[in-house]
Amino acid sequence: MFDLNGKVAIVTGANQGLGFAMCQGLAKAGADIFNIGRREDDHVIREAVEKEGVKYHYYRADLSNPTVEKMDEIVEEVIKVYGHVDILLNNAGANIREPFLEYDVKDWDYILNLNLKSIFLLSQSVAKQMVTQKTKGKIINIASMLSFTGGILTAAYTASKSGVMGLTKTMANELAKYGINCNCIAPGYMDTPLTKPMQEDPVRNKEVLDRIPAGYWGKPETLQGAVIFLASEASDYVCGATIPVDGGWLSR
Repeated sequence: MFDLNGKVAIVTGANQGLGFAMCQGLAKAGADIFNIGRREDDHVIREAVEKEGVKYHYYRADLSNPTVEKMDEIVEEVIKVYGHVDILLNNAGANIREPFLEYDVKDWDYILNLNLKSIFLLSQSVAKQMVTQKTKGKIINIASMLSFTGGILTAAYTASKSGVMGLTKTMANELAKYGINCNCIAPGYMDTPLTKPMQEDPVRNKEVLDRIPAGYWGKPETLQGAVIFLASEASDYVCGATIPVDGGWLSR
């Protein structure tokens, strides 16, 4: 039921952090990987994927300036390399923290383009290919706790991640009839290099842990179960859902 052997997964931003862990999880379940990133090919993620006995291909692209043409080129490359596509994991994203009253419009445009517009355009191109293939497909978008709570100093990030959640529902409504399931994962506080400053601040760390019923920061690997579930036939009747993986943060 959770077997992804023979499946091809496009993953954006898998070179580090949460994307690395989720990409590794898909590979462990048997999926061949097509990783899209803006840096040079990273041998670390390549080795982590290939040691699972699956294929890996890297495509370099900057998704912060998304266009229809660029996304169509990516899908064409996937088909050239693998012949088909079954899973899309839209993970690439960024955050720029600034006070709302001072938020720079250039930063706003950058975050919205990368976190939301690129997901819209890549999902559109991939979904068209899935429809052409006449096969089932899975599109998984990465939202955030802030899709629910708002946050502070995160105007663009929260707007983009709230948009991701809403866009996913619309995609699910329209694409389910083609056998394409569209869903979200909303990670909570995860132990990554980006959160190290918060963890090293005793006051802030205590505030976070006191709010998490599970009592600890999540590890990137804790997202693997959710992503494998949503990528596999086990989730064939799950459409438009956002699954929090947050240790219970949103339940408080």
